[in-house]
Amino acid sequence: MQVVGLRRSFAITLIPFLVLLFGALPSATADNEEIPSSLADDIINKYLQAKSQDNELRGASMEVEISAQVPKLNESGTLRALRKISRVGQITYRQIAFQGANFVKKEIIARYLDAEKQEQGDQDIGITPENYKFKYKGQVPSQANSPAFVFQLTPRKKKLGLFKGEMWIDCKTYLPVFEKGRLVKNPSVFFKKVDFRRGFNIQNGLAVPTYLVSTIDTRLVGKIEINISFSKFAQGRDTEADEDAADSAATRQSMLR
Repeated sequence: MQVVGLRRSFAITLIPFLVLLFGALPSATADNEEIPSSLADDIINKYLQAKSQDNELRGASMEVEISAQVPKLNESGTLRALRKISRVGQITYRQIAFQGANFVKKEIIARYLDAEKQEQGDQDIGITPENYKFKYKGQVPSQANSPAFVFQLTPRKKKLGLFKGEMWIDCKTYLPVFEKGRLVKNPSVFFKKVDFRRGFNIQNGLAVPTYLVSTIDTRLVGKIEINISFSKFAQGRDTEADEDAADSAATRQSMLR
């Protein structure tokens, strides 16, 4: 009975949080080379211009593997699915396979998918000068030893979805390749701290997500670990993306069974 109570309490508090996480790279020490503030501002402006091309991800698809572990309950599960973004920006999933505990599927993974749907189109928590202060920290080797600019991020306000941490910007494309940090506002009183890392791969001028690793310290069920990996990214504004938008409700309901 105690385990059931923990599950119910945890499931209720998990819904609004999971969508806020959207990364594992080893930590690296940046070369703390001082540069003029005007040059740092120019890097950020170029980053914002490059990120404005994110709409080109619409019509794309990729495979996703979502693994979740609840060590205190000795339960885990892994979902494999096809993730698509329609031409209007709606994200849908088509389940390929699932292995593990039904509790993890219904109360963690499925609710993450529902939460992601609810947050689609929210631009208020983006990495922008309106939300963050940027401090240049130096350069580090990144993809294939290509250098990346490292910026420390400090939120301007304590708002749900913002984090304190750092971002790596590719020196050639000015697109993000890595972000990590801790949420500055926990989405529930049952969460003590939330840390995450997420990585991107540059493909055809786009920052394509490759992984997310997050660790949540909770008051009820201890530490929760969520690992999300993305693969087989494909661009294409075909009709299948819009077909998925039509049957998204049925797809999501199947995740809850």
